[in-house]
Amino acid sequence: MTRRRWVAGAGAAAVLGGCERKPRKTAPVSIYRAASYSDDLYALVARIIADHKLDVRGKRVVLKPNLVEFDEHAVINTNPKLIHAALEGFRAAGASDVQIAEGPGHRRVTLDLADAAGYFSAVPRFESVFTDLNLDEVTKVRFRHSNSKLDSLFLPNTILNCDLLVSLPKMKTHHWVGATLSMKNLFGIVPGAVYGWPKNVLHWAGIDETIADLHNLFPRAFSIVDGIVGMEGNGPIQGRSRPVGVIVAGADPVAVDATCCRIMRIDPLRVQYLRLSAPEEQLAEESTAQFGESIASVATEFALLPRLSHLRLAKGGKTS
Repeated sequence: MTRRRWVAGAGAAAVLGGCERKPRKTAPVSIYRAASYSDDLYALVARIIADHKLDVRGKRVVLKPNLVEFDEHAVINTNPKLIHAALEGFRAAGASDVQIAEGPGHRRVTLDLADAAGYFSAVPRFESVFTDLNLDEVTKVRFRHSNSKLDSLFLPNTILNCDLLVSLPKMKTHHWVGATLSMKNLFGIVPGAVYGWPKNVLHWAGIDETIADLHNLFPRAFSIVDGIVGMEGNGPIQGRSRPVGVIVAGADPVAVDATCCRIMRIDPLRVQYLRLSAPEEQLAEESTAQFGESIASVATEFALLPRLSHLRLAKGGKTS
């Protein structure tokens, strides 16, 4: 890593550190119906960008999908059609550069995984717009406030130097933390070349706690959640398909994830990483400026592993 890159990265780290633990003003969260992975997604992403007034003209945008493993019989990854729709949408909105970036925790050869998952066929010249975050140049970023046992992480410069990070997760249950959504998706920015596969340092330091720590570094990452077909049960890899038919989006990852939990009939007040990331009153449904479809109209109960049954949103729990 050159001195120039280090200085640039250090500056970014200082800015990121300054974002930690500031009072959070809830941003709007929108719910859009999407019946399938069709060409309609291109217009939908353009609408999301317009609805949320995302000014990306002349800016560098990084799209972070959830690309973790491949099984032809399972819906593990963010659908590549949605990723291409986001790529074209942010380009059309005037972004100077739009990259796709991921660092899978299970597979070492990321391009083989992307090919198997359909990214090469869905995204023209995929290799030219893709960065493997497991192998990217890195800068050490210290946490100003740490929830976990870590006080710092080496993070990829592609992420640190972008103007807008867009988290594009798949709506899934998770066998340890309950739900994996836009905040948990940031585990994929932690480089395998530094921390190994499957990035066990994040587990040893506390999964919920490191989710909260990564969120504190990127509190305004924009989120577009693929809930067209999600995963229930033994997620994030071995669960079953669960069609929901929605895209959930917003500039506040905590509010987006809390909304997704309610759609999945999971109580966000019982999800530890959400409680670590925001005061209880800010997790209340009334505090979210939600628009588009109502939560109640799209709510779809996701099956949970028995040991996670305590996370279930109580019958009659507010979903308006």
